[in-house]
Parts: sequence; C-alpha cells; structure tokens
Amino acid sequence: MVNEPTHAPLLSIVVPVYGVEAYLYQCLESIRADIPAGEVDAVELIAVDDASPDGCGDMLRSYAAGHDRVRVVHLSSNVGLGLARNAGLDVAAGRYVWFIDSDDWVPPGTIPAVLDRLRQHQPDVLMLDHLRVHEDGRREVDASSYLLRGIAGVTRLDDQPQLLRVQHTAWNKVVRRDFLDQLELRFFPGWYEDIPFSHPLLIGAEKISVLNRVCYLYRQGRHGAITSTRSGRHFDAFAQYERLLDWVARRHPDERLQAELFQLMISHYLVVVGNDDRLHPHLRRDFFHRAAEHYRRYLPTGGYPLPVGVTGLKHRLVGRGDWLAYSALRQAHRVAGRLRRSAPAGGVGAAGGPANADEDPGRGADVSTMRGGALAGGRLP
Repeated sequence: MVNEPTHAPLLSIVVPVYGVEAYLYQCLESIRADIPAGEVDAVELIAVDDASPDGCGDMLRSYAAGHDRVRVVHLSSNVGLGLARNAGLDVAAGRYVWFIDSDDWVPPGTIPAVLDRLRQHQPDVLMLDHLRVHEDGRREVDASSYLLRGIAGVTRLDDQPQLLRVQHTAWNKVVRRDFLDQLELRFFPGWYEDIPFSHPLLIGAEKISVLNRVCYLYRQGRHGAITSTRSGRHFDAFAQYERLLDWVARRHPDERLQAELFQLMISHYLVVVGNDDRLHPHLRRDFFHRAAEHYRRYLPTGGYPLPVGVTGLKHRLVGRGDWLAYSALRQAHRVAGRLRRSAPAGGVGAAGGPANADEDPGRGADVSTMRGGALAGGRLP
C-alpha cells in the first residue's frame, strides 16, 4: 500500500532497500533532515523494500508512519536492485527522479542545492560529485571527479565528451522523468544494471547540468556489496554491455561514440577480471575469454582510443585473447605494486591516481587514439 502525495513534487528520491539494517536509518535521515522546511512539498522519498530478509521492512513501516512525504513499497519477493528501482519509479510522482542506494547517504546542504539547480537549469540530467567513504571513515575523491570541474550552465555530451567517463552509476545523476520515458529506459535485472541505464542518459540528453559539489557519500567495503563479493554473477556485465551497445547502435549509430564506449567496456572488463574481490581464481580465465569475444565482436572498424601504459598493453592482450601473457603481466604488475607500497613514504600519493590499475576502470585516463592501421578490423600489432 502506497500513500499518494497531495501535490506533485519536483523531486522523487527512490531508495531500494535490501539487507542494510545497519545503514538504513542513516540513509533515510540524511535525506529527510536535509529537506528545508519550506520545501516539504517539493520532495518525496520512496523506499522500496525488496523483500529484505532482516528488519528493514519493519524499520520502513515505522519510519513512514512518523514522517510525511515518505512512501514505502513492499515487494513480495526479492527482485534485485535494478527491478526494485523500477518499482519505485512506477509510483514516483516527481518531475525529476534520483536513485539513492540505501547503504549510502547525502551530506548536509545537498537537497537544497539540488532543488536550486533543477529550477535554475531545468536539465534533462543533473550530474553530481561524490566521495568514497571507507569503513575506517577515510574519505576519498573518485578518480573521475575531476572530469566534472569547470562546466558552467547547461551543456551536451558533444561539447563535454569527458562526461562519459565519469563513474557510470545511477546515483550520481538526477533525471527528468519525461526524458527518461522518452528514452524508454528502465533498469534490467542482474548485476551491473547501471551500465545500459547511465550511459544512454548522457548520450540522449540535450541539457546536462553539473553540480560541482559533493552531493553523495558512497560507502566502500560493505559486506554484501557486489564490488566486494566473489561471484559468478560478475559475468552479468557482458549482457549489460550488450544491451548498451545494441541501444547505441539503434538510437545513436555514431562511430566516435561507439569507439569511446568500446574502450570503456574493455577497461571495465579488465577491472573485474583483475580484482581478487570479485572473481574466484577458477573463473578468471573464462571471464577473460568472454571479454576477448566481446572485443572481437564489437571492435569498431576505425579503431578506438587505446589507453597508454600497462592498461593499453592489457587491452592488446584481450584483443589477442592471450590469457597466458595477460596472467604473467598481471602477476608482475601486482608484485611491483606490493613493492611500491612497501617502499618508504614519498611516492605517488592520492593525487597521483590509483596505485593498482586493476582497481579503476580507466575513466579519465590519458589515451592515444589508434585509428586504422594495426587496430582496424581487429588486427593488433
């Protein structure tokens, strides 16, 4: 049962909930307490209980009973993050929608800043900056955050192509509902559900606004988070990228765009295959060969922007399907990383980027564009 709002709000915030009993109250309170007294009709908070096995369902009932503009959807069976977001979207009444994960939270001043920017620019998509927050309380700037700097007014992806390399999540974007419906976008089931959702938003938007302030605190290392869970479900990434590239081929068949997305896809696959927290060792070879299949299948005929350095070399090895060479390179790179981390202080700090290339999908990395020649048609040097 969902209570209908009396007036249509400007912003609907959808929070899917599953197995986050320890974090749920912090998330909900960070949103509700940040809504200015004069803006209570401008924001609705929709929490979706995705058949959570802990006490989240009861917590949501109690929370909604004590607060106006908090609506709860209880699902009878667990459907996963993407479909739970869809369930919240189905009942959202706001002109804009923002998906916030229930183990994360927003810093004070976020909601007023978001509402002000939505009214000022009336964008299709509003992009937000975030910080990664570790279990020990340490806060870390995302490797792609610098790509949001220096963008005033409204823009388009054609004018600011680097925005495609910002962390490709749903929670760092506030989206105009009519625009979302126009693109016929919903979340698909499975892990990595943000891939075929987030990129099309930027590709199709005529008006993108960037709010260059930290509006989201992204919890790291939580038990149960997919980025720290070893599972064969990481193979879901392949189906999600197929959906994305098929959508682009149908709606925006641009060779430059396809080349950029291809580079991001292969870099992302390398993150997953190289990360001990995501794949069991016995699954690593199969994942690598699936990535190589996608390389051959989707390689743009005119080539693509090849990353420099070790990441670029790994791209070449994926293109060749050379698992043995990749494994040797990965092991050597990890040994070198351990030696760097054990060296005396004074080396590369946080501003120098991630110490382990396997931990970052390559967004924002320097690239050199390889056109024609050895890369064309799938031929590697």
